[in-house]
Amino acid sequence: MRITVQDLEAVADAGDPRGLELRLVGTGINAGQSVSTPRFPPGVPLGLTPGVYRLGNSLLLVRPLRGVDALLIAATDRQGLNEARGAFARALAVLVPAALLLSLLVGWAVAGRLLRPVSALETAARSIGEGGDLRQPLPGAGPGDELARLAAALEQSFHRLADARDREQAFLRAAAHDLRSPLAALRARVDGTLAAERDPARYQHELRELGHDLTRLSDLTNHLLLLAREPSALQRAPVALRDLAAEAVDRAREADQAGTDIDLQAPQPLTVWGDRVLLGQAIWNLTANALRHAPGATVTVTVGLSPEPGPPVAQVRVADTGPGVSPEVLGKLGEAFYRPSESRSGEGYGLGLALARRAAELHGGRLTLLSEPGQGFTALLEVPLSVPDP
Repeated sequence: MRITVQDLEAVADAGDPRGLELRLVGTGINAGQSVSTPRFPPGVPLGLTPGVYRLGNSLLLVRPLRGVDALLIAATDRQGLNEARGAFARALAVLVPAALLLSLLVGWAVAGRLLRPVSALETAARSIGEGGDLRQPLPGAGPGDELARLAAALEQSFHRLADARDREQAFLRAAAHDLRSPLAALRARVDGTLAAERDPARYQHELRELGHDLTRLSDLTNHLLLLAREPSALQRAPVALRDLAAEAVDRAREADQAGTDIDLQAPQPLTVWGDRVLLGQAIWNLTANALRHAPGATVTVTVGLSPEPGPPVAQVRVADTGPGVSPEVLGKLGEAFYRPSESRSGEGYGLGLALARRAAELHGGRLTLLSEPGQGFTALLEVPLSVPDP
């Protein structure tokens, strides 16, 4: 196909308004023919092969045309390209820092708004730690987002810690009071005994009384130490509850002076995984409590399985046919150092049931107290039954 005059004129009239100048150079049968746009740079040789060339301030692109024996040479001004590139670089130099600065400002504002509740929560927690007021409400606590639920969980934890601290302080005050009383009695008894010469029989009587007071003080100290035990301090081993109940019943029969009828019912041996000393003291405390508050009544100690559905649970039931207690008193029994008014004249420090309850809790069980006025008193000590390894 030959290059016609119309083709050349069409190319000549095709001046690119964006600064791109064109030249059409014939090859083959069209060799020697060429036509250019009016502003095509001078000095460009006609014998260029396809490729890219730099000539002065011009950049040349040579490409063959399909179906036509001709080469198309496109020329553009390198200075214009350099200026465009420089303008682009200057724009980037301004826009990129501006965009980064704007991003930082927006991020700082958003982060500050998001972290403001966290800062308020931190300030409130620090105030609670410094002031010690664990019941102080935390800002933002509620059922809302994650932060509100976290504040609510912290508030509940602080309240539980406050309750535990109050119980501990009340326990320490009561323990200090109950320790001070027998110590003062011992000192007064010793001072009174040494104040004047006495006959040997009198000295023996005073020494027996001192020994009795020392036994009570020793029991109180042992109870306090057992109550203070942590779960990690327990010496766990297989414990036969029937043996512990039998020991408690034998001990009660030896100590009983009121003619109480004490019976043990343990048809089958039950073994739990626990601390023998703590469980033995708990069962003895329940038995001694029945002897103390139901003198002359019938006391039955029963060891068996709990009838409630679920995993097997060993149950030690200590029931007496005594006068029972009122619902108001029943609700407070088991609290450390609590003694109902009608038993204040008797012995004891109100730690027996508290220790039994603590022992049950440390072994994953529970202590349940049942009673009605005139209907006797029942204590249920329940401990999960250990499963032997296969």
